[in-house]
Amino acid sequence: MFVRISAALAAISLLSGAAFAQGAAKPTDPQIAHIAYTAGVLDVTAAKQALAKSSNKDIKSFAQDMVRDHEAVNQQALALVKKLNVTPEDNDTSRALSKQAAAKLAEMEKLKGAEFDKAYAANEVAYHKAVNGALEALLIPSATNAELKSLLQTGLKIFQGHLQHAEHVAAALK
Repeated sequence: MFVRISAALAAISLLSGAAFAQGAAKPTDPQIAHIAYTAGVLDVTAAKQALAKSSNKDIKSFAQDMVRDHEAVNQQALALVKKLNVTPEDNDTSRALSKQAAAKLAEMEKLKGAEFDKAYAANEVAYHKAVNGALEALLIPSATNAELKSLLQTGLKIFQGHLQHAEHVAAALK
């Protein structure tokens, strides 16, 4: 239970950085692009850790889906920023995401077997809830470029499916 709660709190805090929580200015399109790309890279990294550590077929299948889907969306994002001649802009939120994800990966690295599998699945549920919430409440509404907004909306649909899949995997591990 503690692992699930700490995973949920860590993931929720990932996308609710102090800059946004305190009503700072909405992120710009270059910042949004960097936040979205960073979130995808971090989930791919977590999935690759799961592929290396887990022997559970459902965890491995889910992790493979995360790698495939997040890398595909990130490739689309890179193509879009290149087309628009926009340079993604590092920012406090993307830096906080990276720092917190590194800590979570280190924590997860210490776990083994079923304990790792449960923690990974719980973290994926929490992470996708946080990412989807940030997409819906902040990133999509703040995007000014129509193509970026469309890509984020497409990503949201994919990631909502990820959330459902993660919840199913997590429930099966209880």
